[in-house]
Amino acid sequence: MTGEHTTAEGQGPGGTARTARKPRSFWKELPILIGIALVLALLIKTFLVQAFSIPSDSMQNTLQQGDRVLVDKLTPWFGSEPERGEVVVFHDPDNWLAGEPTTEPNALQTFLSWIGLMPSAEEKDLIKRVIGVGGDTIECKNTGPLTVNGKALDEKSYVYAGNTPCSVDDQGGQFKVKVPEGYIWVMGDHRQNSRDSRYNQSDAHHGMVPVKDVVGRAVVIAWPVNRWDNLPVPDTFDQSGLNAQPAAAGLPTAPQGLALAGVVPVVWWRRRKQ
Repeated sequence: MTGEHTTAEGQGPGGTARTARKPRSFWKELPILIGIALVLALLIKTFLVQAFSIPSDSMQNTLQQGDRVLVDKLTPWFGSEPERGEVVVFHDPDNWLAGEPTTEPNALQTFLSWIGLMPSAEEKDLIKRVIGVGGDTIECKNTGPLTVNGKALDEKSYVYAGNTPCSVDDQGGQFKVKVPEGYIWVMGDHRQNSRDSRYNQSDAHHGMVPVKDVVGRAVVIAWPVNRWDNLPVPDTFDQSGLNAQPAAAGLPTAPQGLALAGVVPVVWWRRRKQ
C-alpha cells in the first residue's frame, strides 16, 4: 500500500545491513577468566577456606606429615569460637616454634601460597586439638586418663597407638590448669611427640592459646588423594558434664573449586550480552 515503509529483516534504517557482533574468542577471554579466578581464590583464602600443610608428626595418626588440610575461616567471622575436640590451626602464640627449621619457598610456592593453595612460609602456624576452652579445668596425672572438669576422656580413637594420654615427666606432662576465658588449651594426638600447651607453660600465656590467634578449624584432609577424609569431633567430647557444643559445620571445598564456581556465572553473563 502507498505510504507504507518496511525495513527488511536484518537491515537497519535506510536499508543498511546490521553487522552481527561476533562473540569474543575464547583465547582472548581466557586471561580475563584466569584473573577473575585468582581474585576469587584470594578472597576465598582470606575469608573462607585456606590450605595448610602438616609440618610434623605431632598429630599422628589423625594427620600425617605432608598432609594438606583445608581450614574453615568463615565461622570465626560470625563469632564462632573453638570447641573441645576440634582440630584447629593457630598462629604461634609466644615463640613455640623457636629453633624449628624454616625453608625458603621458590617462586611457584610463593604464588600458590598467595592464592591459598599452599601455606605461606612466612606464617608461623601450628595445628593441634582443642582439649579445653575458657572456664575448663584440665588435669593429667601419671599416665592418665586426661580429665576435663573432672570427667575422664576416652581418647583411644585419636591418641597415637602406644601413647598414654599423659606423659610422666617433670617438664609439663603432669599438670592441673584452669583455662581463662578467651583462651584454649591444645594438645597433639601424638602425645609423646608434641610440644603443645603442656610444654609451654612458662610462656607469656602459660601454655594457653588466645582465641584471637586461632585461624580456623581444620575440616578436611584434602591431599594426598588416598587420605581424603573429614575431621569430626570425637564422641568422647559429647559426654554429659563437659558442656560441649555442637561443632560448626565446615566448608569442605577447595579454594580453586569455589573460584571456578564463581567464574561460571560471569562467563554466562558475558555470553548473554554478546
